[in-house]
Amino acid sequence: MITIGIRAAPKVVTFAIYDTDAGSILNVEEIKIPAAFETPAALKYVRSNLLDVLREYQVERAGVRVTESVANYPNIERIQIEGVIQEAFASSELQSYYVGQISSISKRLGIDRKKFKPLVDGDEDPGVENWKKMGKEEREAILCAMGARDA
Repeated sequence: MITIGIRAAPKVVTFAIYDTDAGSILNVEEIKIPAAFETPAALKYVRSNLLDVLREYQVERAGVRVTESVANYPNIERIQIEGVIQEAFASSELQSYYVGQISSISKRLGIDRKKFKPLVDGDEDPGVENWKKMGKEEREAILCAMGARDA
């Protein structure tokens, strides 16, 4: 089964494609939002490109890492993008998807919540090739994709 994990940021959406049967990462990539786009056009761009990715890889299940509810200064642009991602999931052929924060992603991965941050920081390696060379957003997207197996 093919899954996708997504981590949004204000100007970029990082996604990871994971093959659960092979236990391998097929792709880690970014959807960069052009700086010239106003908010509505940027959200449309994310939605359109994400739907293309879902079709291209024939993704069956998905997970999106969302802003923590206790964030002191939540980023409105990121929250808007996360909402559009969820809408795209609902409009797609996905079998199912989940929306996760640190605690729910950790639970899906079968790890203690306290191990999530060391994994994202690259201090611990879940056995993924080039883990230490990746950025935090890429690592979070991969962990989301791995957790989407039972979404």
